[in-house]
Order: sequence, then structure tokens, then C-alpha cells
Amino acid sequence: MTFRLFAVALGAFVALAGCSVPAVPDFTYHRLPPPQPLDPPDAPLFAQPLVVAAFGADGLYADQALIHALDPAARQLRQYHYQLWSDPPTRILQRRLIAQLREARVAASVTDALPASQPAIRIGGIILRLDRVPLADGGYHAAVALKLRADGVDGVPLVEEVYHAEVPARGNDLHATVDAYGAALDTIYAQFYADLRRHGGNPHG
Repeated sequence: MTFRLFAVALGAFVALAGCSVPAVPDFTYHRLPPPQPLDPPDAPLFAQPLVVAAFGADGLYADQALIHALDPAARQLRQYHYQLWSDPPTRILQRRLIAQLREARVAASVTDALPASQPAIRIGGIILRLDRVPLADGGYHAAVALKLRADGVDGVPLVEEVYHAEVPARGNDLHATVDAYGAALDTIYAQFYADLRRHGGNPHG
């Protein structure tokens, strides 16, 4: 009897040893494509330095995981488990806007921080949407919504708007959607930049 139990246990052990445990998927980190340059003005828009703060975000958008909708209306959202941004989106979007405004030379200085006592044009943003959304007829689009605000040196808003952009992905893989995110952000930042240019000569001090 003891030998029979030993044989059964040994057989079970051999069977289990022959089964391979499924590998845990690797984490994949995504970066946005390079931004499209903004059309530089003939002269800097602002004599004061320009400060772009880290963006704000609530709920899912404050996390590093990419977000996808389960339905075309985006009523249900879910995080990817192993698909992450290379940095938190609040920082990625801030740095992208700094790079574009700096390259366009909208001010003598474009930075991410200055003492609160120093007069500056201050820009802040809030991520309202950053979703990968399935299309009803197949494929995906990147849906982005940001609230962007630029305050003059006296704290009075120069620009305060909610901007939306939806860009179809050129493929069904996630990399194509990340490229579409970049195009959507370029569209929004170009709109914000156009609003800044309209108020560049009136920085409230």
C-alpha cells in the first residue's frame, strides 16, 4: 500500500514537472513620437519667463498605465496591466509642451519651475481624457482632452480652455495608437499656442 501511494505521488510529481508554468508577460514602456514644431513668432510673445507646471490628473489618468475603453462610447475604461508610459503622463505632457514652446521661442525663457515671487507667465494643465477607444467599424482612435490655462504676471488668466482631439490610429497595434496620441497632442498644443499668440501682447503686467 505504501509503495502504491509512493508510485502515485511520484507520477504526479513527474506530471507536474513536465508542465511548464506560463511566463509572466514583460512590461512594455511607451514613449510619444517627436512633436511637430510650432510656427515661431517673428518676436517673442512675452518679455517675462514662461513656466509650465506639471499637469494635474485624477483617477486613472494619474497612473502610469495606458487606458483603453471597452466600447466606442468610452463608457467603460480599463487599465492595461503590462503596457505603461515611460513616465507619468502628467510629466510627459508637461515636458512635451515645454519643448514645443521653447523651440518656438515664445519667451526668453521657458522652464518648469521658478520662485513664486518672480514675475512670469504661468501655464498649467489637467488631463481630462487620454483614452484608446475602439471604433464601431473596427480599429482605434486616440481621444485626448486637456484643460489648459495660462495666467499673466498678475494671476489673471490669459487663456483658459478645454481642448479636445481625436485621431485615428494607423493600425490595430498599440504602437499605432501611441503615435495617434502624439498627433492629438500636437493638435491641442497648436490650438493652445494660437490662443497664446492672440494674447501675447497683453500679459497683464
